[in-house]
Amino acid sequence: MIRQLLNVWESSVRATHDFLSEEEIIKIREYVPMAIENVEYLIIAEKEFGEPVAFMGIDSNRLEMLFLSPEVRGKGLGKQLLQYGIETYNIQELTVNEQNPQAVGFYEHMGFQTYKRTDHDEEGNPYPLLYMRLSR
Repeated sequence: MIRQLLNVWESSVRATHDFLSEEEIIKIREYVPMAIENVEYLIIAEKEFGEPVAFMGIDSNRLEMLFLSPEVRGKGLGKQLLQYGIETYNIQELTVNEQNPQAVGFYEHMGFQTYKRTDHDEEGNPYPLLYMRLSR
């Protein structure tokens, strides 16, 4: 299952993270399985035959990851997953790459507001992060 989720992650990142080079995607990919395995709650959306098309990871009341295959983007699945996470797991916070404007806009549309910005990601790379809280 981890391999399938890794494929969802990679296709999602390639569709939305234009600021990452091929080398960076390959480097980050090495750490994704551990990140997936270490979240407190992992919710997976599957096609009718069990193939994952999206997943989200939650720790405490924080969305740690939300990735959708390009084939299901823009069809309401991300909204359904996030609403489920808010209602069921009390998601209140998340972090998003500032250079991913589609994701930033999505989270703002879903009621999140930026309360903090950093110039670098958690690994020290020059990718600004926005820290957001649910404002409703």
